Amino acid sequence: MKQSLALLDLGNQVRKLRNERSLTLQDLAGLTGLSKPNLSQIENNLVTPPIATLLKIATALGVPIGYFFQESPQQINMIVVRKEDRYGIAKGPHISHIGYQYEPLAYPKIDKSMEPFIVEMEEREASDIVFNNHRGEEFLFVLRGSLEFCYGDDSVTLEEGDSLYFDSIVPHGYRGIGGPAKTLVVIYRPQ
Repeated sequence: MKQSLALLDLGNQVRKLRNERSLTLQDLAGLTGLSKPNLSQIENNLVTPPIATLLKIATALGVPIGYFFQESPQQINMIVVRKEDRYGIAKGPHISHIGYQYEPLAYPKIDKSMEPFIVEMEEREASDIVFNNHRGEEFLFVLRGSLEFCYGDDSVTLEEGDSLYFDSIVPHGYRGIGGPAKTLVVIYRPQ
């Protein structure tokens, strides 16, 4: 059965975890480096958090990022996610305010060190790139299209078939160029 974003209810999941830990929005803002208004918008499902933002929230709340992508916790060693069971985060008439849509590929397993996603990026202006950073490392493989990847003060153009591996603590962002781009992204988060 295809899972929808509405069933995930990311905002309420964040609010529930925050309340269970007796944290105020201001406390969570301090732990994540995010603004209190941004966290409030996330909790009220007014904005969809980028992957890096959700990773910061998960870390601050003491759960793996995969916690947010499954209906009920499971302790399993192997999972299979069928193509028809994948779902996108940040869908809309335009991909999203963050410039990309992401599909978690291993969401049923929550206790993992790596998080794989399919990411579709819009064509955007360079000035519209959203930068993120978080602890860990990332691997990116371009499945279709071209993209500009910005890493600190550097940028590189990647074409279909190109790959990239980087330390994700450095602010980074990307955009589709010449049309949308589709990538496989794997995030490694140290425990």
